Amino acid sequence: MVDFVFSKSIKKSNDGNAVQILAGIFVITLIRMPEPARMAFLLTLYPASIHTLDPTLNPSPTREGLSPPSLVGEGGQGGWGLKKGRGQGDEQYSYNTALSLHMNNKTLEKYSSAFTLSDMEIFIFPDLLYALVLADIMSPVLWKWRDDPWFAGIKKMGPLKKIHRVKQYVMDHYNFNLDLETWGLTDKQTEINRFSDFVDIDMLSRSNALFGYEGDKYYFDMDIRRHFGLDKFDSDIIPYWKTETVEAMDAFRFKPNHEAGAGECVSLACLYAAALFVLAEVPLEKIFLLGTPLHSQNFVMVDEGVLTNNRRIVTKSMWFNGTELSALARRALEHEQVTYVAHNTGWIHSMYPEATIDPAAYNAFRDKLSKFLETPVDFEIFMNFLRDYSRHQKLFQLCFQCQGSHRYIQLEKAFGYEHGSKNRLGDITGRKLYCEMDEEDLYLQPIDHRFRIYHEDELFKLKPYAAFIDALKQSFPGLGNHAEFFADLKKFIHTVPSLPSANKGFISSHAIAISPDQTREEIISYLSSLRNPTSHVSNPTSLLADLAFYAGRYMDSCDWEPFFKAAFGRNPVSVQYFQEMDLAAAHAQLQSWPDESIYDHDRLALPDEVVNFMRGDGMEKAITLVNIAKARHLEVSYRQNHEKILVHAGREKFEFVTRKNLVIPTME
Repeated sequence: MVDFVFSKSIKKSNDGNAVQILAGIFVITLIRMPEPARMAFLLTLYPASIHTLDPTLNPSPTREGLSPPSLVGEGGQGGWGLKKGRGQGDEQYSYNTALSLHMNNKTLEKYSSAFTLSDMEIFIFPDLLYALVLADIMSPVLWKWRDDPWFAGIKKMGPLKKIHRVKQYVMDHYNFNLDLETWGLTDKQTEINRFSDFVDIDMLSRSNALFGYEGDKYYFDMDIRRHFGLDKFDSDIIPYWKTETVEAMDAFRFKPNHEAGAGECVSLACLYAAALFVLAEVPLEKIFLLGTPLHSQNFVMVDEGVLTNNRRIVTKSMWFNGTELSALARRALEHEQVTYVAHNTGWIHSMYPEATIDPAAYNAFRDKLSKFLETPVDFEIFMNFLRDYSRHQKLFQLCFQCQGSHRYIQLEKAFGYEHGSKNRLGDITGRKLYCEMDEEDLYLQPIDHRFRIYHEDELFKLKPYAAFIDALKQSFPGLGNHAEFFADLKKFIHTVPSLPSANKGFISSHAIAISPDQTREEIISYLSSLRNPTSHVSNPTSLLADLAFYAGRYMDSCDWEPFFKAAFGRNPVSVQYFQEMDLAAAHAQLQSWPDESIYDHDRLALPDEVVNFMRGDGMEKAITLVNIAKARHLEVSYRQNHEKILVHAGREKFEFVTRKNLVIPTME
């Protein structure tokens, strides 16, 4: 549905009905015009008011002071109505109309998915991932971080230190959250029916964790459904796992037992990308988002490279340090297919024959990531490998000098001394660790059947990984009998990621060209200009920019049809929460919660967000009650008059009061 928003001030008529009649005539006249003539007419009258986004960023005289509107006509088809404003002299009315053309089913599915942003939807529609990054960049929540004392002086810091600054803020304010309760459950057949026109289902089952993909044998010690708690349900039941906006992530602090914000891996990846742009001033051109069947990470082309992993970051030295945290960060790239890569120039997806990412940018990313995942080898790197792959420690003994003679210790026992110590084998603190070892664990003679390693050996002078492997085989010919050892060593020092093939049909797309030097207002204005209101959903200049406003819930400039499709089709938590209550009790419960939206201005929360965070504007609560009634197959209608919204469900009526400067179109 193509959405145009048009504002015009008219003087109050003596007859209020006459105003609405004239308004209706005006709408009908515009609808009957050919689209080019209609848009030329609107642009001539009010070029600045078409596709108005945010009254605080692009104020018009008719919208100032509208909090809340004191006169709103009943919502009609297409969502038009009258809104009263405060002007000089005569009372003024703002006439807002959304002229709509129906989306086709595929477009509607994609645009409605921009609201719910489930992992499955992002997998099918890769445009959505970067759309959420842009929505977070536009969010006032993220820009308020700049006022936090933690970021004082950040502009004077080096690029890598800036990134670490952002990382610590994320660590302090957000937790990782992935459960089955927050966003509810669906089933495979429902989702297959939704997406059968978009993808091959057999290919989907080999690529997506929710549709049969079992993960690499190294990834989990147990099957995926048991790992995520799905084993207690029928095998067709799968979670929604919706990706949260930064507002929804912040709102987790309102949930019981949550003291901070929270989000799942895709939410954190998108938040990181947006925060690195806004706070650390990393250009979007240097940020690539990676998705695998089971995880989401970012690769940032700063310094030698930085990988984000949930709340943490991993530098190149950390990637090869052999610790448990780095092992967790390595699992996805070591053992899984990277399904898609998203960038400000577009995306590339392993399942689709076409790609929209700039080929030069993708090649630069592949080269930089390849260098990040490869290291030359010295004694420290070799020790780090054996720390990570502990099953190979039993092959070796460590030799070092102590009081003028050599001491020998089984390597697994030597690593045991790292626990509870600040010192580590392999680095400059290793000699201090030797002094912490008990004499009873040390041998005066070499231990039989173990390969002897020591720091000063010529073998461990820094050399490329291929040369090191050759030298290792020459020094320890017996290692040739341990093929698994060499396979693991090669994987550790030279990870080869399974990236989407570059053999695609590349389609040119409009790159998002924004700079960290721009203000939030300038960025929103620029992204708005890419929506191309003369053709909008049917052919926006940038699909990413257009979808960003849907992901960000800017309902004063978005089509309502995909919002309703998402709200009433994919919000099961609100339905389940009230399943034991009649509608009157549900209404009372909704009204008892704070009348505050998690989104500012004319942006709207979905029903499950209202219920999860137990708060919402009256309009959001009304939509939540409608969702509950629809799930019970009741006849539902509503009437909006002034700031009041009256919901009719069955034979009952329920009233809500909104502070949103919006008129809800007729809900069918």
